[in-house]
Amino acid sequence: MLKIDAHQHFWQYNPLRDSWIDDSMSVIRRDFMPGDLEPLLKDFGFDGCVVVQSDQSPIENQFQLQNAALHPFIKGVVGWVDLQADDIAAQLEVLAAYPQLKGFRHILQGEGDRALMLKPSFKNGISQLKDFGFTYDLLVLTDQLKYTAELVAQFPNQHFVLDHMAKPGIKNREIAEWQRDLSALATFENVSCKVSGMVTEADWKQWKPADLTPYLDVVFEAFGPNRLMYGSDWPVSLLAANYGQWVELLKEYVSDRLSESEQQLFWGGNAINFYDLK
Repeated sequence: MLKIDAHQHFWQYNPLRDSWIDDSMSVIRRDFMPGDLEPLLKDFGFDGCVVVQSDQSPIENQFQLQNAALHPFIKGVVGWVDLQADDIAAQLEVLAAYPQLKGFRHILQGEGDRALMLKPSFKNGISQLKDFGFTYDLLVLTDQLKYTAELVAQFPNQHFVLDHMAKPGIKNREIAEWQRDLSALATFENVSCKVSGMVTEADWKQWKPADLTPYLDVVFEAFGPNRLMYGSDWPVSLLAANYGQWVELLKEYVSDRLSESEQQLFWGGNAINFYDLK
């Protein structure tokens, strides 16, 4: 079974567009392209990856699809589309012509309207995705999990995946509210979860594996082995860890808790099934 990194990013750094990369993040204030990631994937035995949008523009889709066309190890693209557009169905029909485009994401975590996903115009966009075989990545924070559960309940046949476990407050050991709302979301069988983005929610300089274990315990209990997938969140993860540190931490965690076949699902099988990767 292929081993897949289900969540990473490529970008050509633009100081205006990428203003979210502030002075504390100087290590990622540069270009990160497929040639930078490929040797890391090979070093740690990965066969491929899924690249996820970081820019909310139609140009992003073409940029990432071009990367995928040039680099066969990129097995899928999660792009961006304006779900609230009046002509969303027509846009999706055009985008469905690209087999490597697997789904979409909106940076809901950054929206002033924390319940934007429940607007009728947004839900109309979500309602169109299944007709074209597209998945949806949910990028939300803990305070939005309750709205996320309300959204997914209305679309039981749509495949959703929660990015970065909704970014729990690991650094400050905040767990109760997140655990309650994440566990409620996990009751919806059409929602999977990426085990990713954890180190950057911990203390970047001083985190240790034991800081993450309680949060891993929650998410593995909530979603089970059939709905969890590995993601590196590279290069954002470089703020707190190198590629190997995250891989080795999870390898140790899952080897103690999952059977051999369940580990294969975590490291690739679930991502292949979710995104229909070839």
